[in-house]
Amino acid sequence: MTIAPARYATVDTPPGPFTVLVTAGPDGSDVVLASGWTDDVTELLPVVHRSLRPTWVERADDDLPVLAAVAAFCDGDVTAIDGVPVRQRSGPFLTDAWDVLRTVPAGAPDTYASFAERCGRPTAVRAAAGACAKNAAALFVPCHRVLSTGGGLGGFRWGTPVKRWLLDHEAAHAPVPA
Repeated sequence: MTIAPARYATVDTPPGPFTVLVTAGPDGSDVVLASGWTDDVTELLPVVHRSLRPTWVERADDDLPVLAAVAAFCDGDVTAIDGVPVRQRSGPFLTDAWDVLRTVPAGAPDTYASFAERCGRPTAVRAAAGACAKNAAALFVPCHRVLSTGGGLGGFRWGTPVKRWLLDHEAAHAPVPA
C-alpha cells in the first residue's frame, strides 16, 4: 500500500502553537492524521499508526481548511471541531473509544469510569484512559474532556495547563442544552 503524502501547518492558539497534520481523504478533502500543541511536526509523526504514517510531509503553502475550525473553536464556537474528519487506526476497542470521545459534549466533561461505561466496558477504566493517551488527533477527538474519576484533570499529552485552558474555554462557550 502506498501511503499518501501529508501536509501540515501550525497556528497560534491561546494555549500555544497548534500543529495539524492532514492527508487527502477518499474525496480529496483533508483528513486529520494527528494534531497537538507543538510547533514541531516531528512530535506528531510517532503517534500516527504505522499503517497511516506518511512517507513524507510538506508544510502547507496555504492555510489548511481545517485551521478555520481551529480558529472558530478558539473564537468561542466550541462545536466547530465536531465535523472535522479524522483518520486513526488501532484495534476495535480504541477505534470505538475514539468514536465515543467525539460524542462527549463541550462543557460537560466525562470521567474515565463513566467513559469506560459509555464504551461498553465499565470495568476497563485503564483501557479507557489508554484510549485518551493514544489519541493522535487532539482537539478534534476531544480526549481533554475526560477527567480522573476523583475530579482531577488527569493526564494530557500536551500538558495539564493546555487541558485546563480547553476545559475552561469550553465551559465558558458551550451551547446551552435545549
